[in-house]
Amino acid sequence: MIVGLTLATIFLSQLLILFGAHFFLYPRTPLPALAQRPLLLLVSQFIIDGAVALFLVLLVEGKYHTRFWTAIRWNWPQGVWKWLALGAVMLLTLSMLENILPMPKDVPFDKLFERPRDAYLLAIIAVTLGPLVEELFFRGFFYPVIARRWGAGWGIFLTALPFAVMHMPQYGYAWGVLLVIMIVGVVCGIVRASTKSVGASFLVHAGYNGTQMLIAVLWTRGFTHMPKGLVSLPF
Repeated sequence: MIVGLTLATIFLSQLLILFGAHFFLYPRTPLPALAQRPLLLLVSQFIIDGAVALFLVLLVEGKYHTRFWTAIRWNWPQGVWKWLALGAVMLLTLSMLENILPMPKDVPFDKLFERPRDAYLLAIIAVTLGPLVEELFFRGFFYPVIARRWGAGWGIFLTALPFAVMHMPQYGYAWGVLLVIMIVGVVCGIVRASTKSVGASFLVHAGYNGTQMLIAVLWTRGFTHMPKGLVSLPF
């Protein structure tokens, strides 16, 4: 049901944003060109993430009559910086793996970094709403269902796989990127299973994305000199 509502939200939000922008902001821009504008894509992403979070809260509290954050085991672990550091270490480790994998040089995701304004907006989403919603769904909502039926191992794997596949359109369906993001999902799943805390997996996820964003900001002098293929975030 959540997946169906998400797909419906994606379709409706993108349609409304596209036609709204065409009629009120860019009347002379053709719709196909307008659909590729990074700012509109980011606004759509924000609406979709917010809608998914709302769907999860309404389903848990409306159907099961229990507190959402308690039900999904959102509890902050001890040593917040430790989990953020784990995400940073994972990024640096996987960056070395990327050097030996066939990674794409020019992907659709690069368009979101053509302007500093868009890049900064994406950076904010990448360390806040993006990892929050994904961890709520995959490790907070989806993982317990699988783990109760087939065990923690299958729960970790079967949440990491769709987590990775979901990001493939951003990177041209390259299998090297799929493997890297799959590893990120597995690590977040292991953290969730071992700590019984979605808060811990969120911190690892945010630490991974945040470290890459920080490196990108420093390397590109505030997103003003952006080389192709620099960023590959699983947010």
